[in-house]
Amino acid sequence: HVQLVESGGGSVQAGGSLRLSCAASGYDVSRNCMGWFRQAPGKEREVVAVLYTVGGRTYYADYVKGRFTISRDNAKNTVHLHVNSLKPEDSALYYCVAWEAGYWGQGTQVTVS
Repeated sequence: HVQLVESGGGSVQAGGSLRLSCAASGYDVSRNCMGWFRQAPGKEREVVAVLYTVGGRTYYADYVKGRFTISRDNAKNTVHLHVNSLKPEDSALYYCVAWEAGYWGQGTQVTVS
């Protein structure tokens, strides 16, 4: 049974930072491509960042490039998303995704004022 559990969201002021975490069980994040999506009220879900397995290659959407960093802690089977220089438009529910397998977490809310 695969579970992805996000945590670390919260309410912050513009310019602030958070570290979002995605703890996986029943699924090895070190051997699989992982990503983060987000969805704001009334908007479509959009990709934020992807961490590939080959060479630690990453992808970032233009709207977060230079501010967000995706990383993997293999020992804890966890994927992190460090979100810095937050803007009000970053407010959304952030989801962790097992990219190829199609598993999604329940999301963690980020609110920037």
